[in-house]
Amino acid sequence: MNTIIQISDCHIDDSPQTMGTDTHNNLSKTINEIVNHIPDALIITGDLAHNGSLKSYKIIKSYLSKLNIDTIILPGNHDNIDNILKEFPNNLLREHCLGSWGIVSAYSKQENKVSGYLSAEELSKLNEALNLSTAKYNIVIIHHPPVPMCSSWDDSLSLQNMDDFFAIINKYSKVRAILWGHAHQSAEFNYNDITLVSCPSTAIQFDQESRVGFNRYLLHNDGKFEYETKWI
Repeated sequence: MNTIIQISDCHIDDSPQTMGTDTHNNLSKTINEIVNHIPDALIITGDLAHNGSLKSYKIIKSYLSKLNIDTIILPGNHDNIDNILKEFPNNLLREHCLGSWGIVSAYSKQENKVSGYLSAEELSKLNEALNLSTAKYNIVIIHHPPVPMCSSWDDSLSLQNMDDFFAIINKYSKVRAILWGHAHQSAEFNYNDITLVSCPSTAIQFDQESRVGFNRYLLHNDGKFEYETKWI
């Protein structure tokens, strides 16, 4: 069995105050809590930074140094990919394998847009990654929600071509879970026996939840997938 932790939407900027909260302190508290769980890997599903400055990624890297574990990063709509690569050159991964599981990334960021979209090239890369994966089971991670959130969240800001995304997913019975961020709320859905999970933000939630949090996943060798949201 392997354990992974997902954090999302940290919105770190050069100064601590962002969106009316101290995102630096909130991330620090989250990392301090994650240290107690000793996961095998960490997933960050986008919006690490708020304005994409190089300094903000240096700040994030300093907090993450406490963990010293494999980290898989997705760019979100607030992120600057060039600056991510300067601080995290080895963490934008198409697939990361853990035991029987392979974590496959889909990049949904659009330039200068809040909503997400998977271009024809991105859909092809997702299809290729799943097709070539030697893992017995797959998890797909993406920044934007690939399904309606069924909440006060504005779904027009989610993935615009959800049907194209699931046309790829439907081809692979090995996919057991799809994880995302962006909506700043914890939620679970089900699609054809695939568990769909939205991760809360380490900065601030967009629903009535006042706490920050992260998701912890248990990946069993027989394909069983379990998770819990941990609130701080």
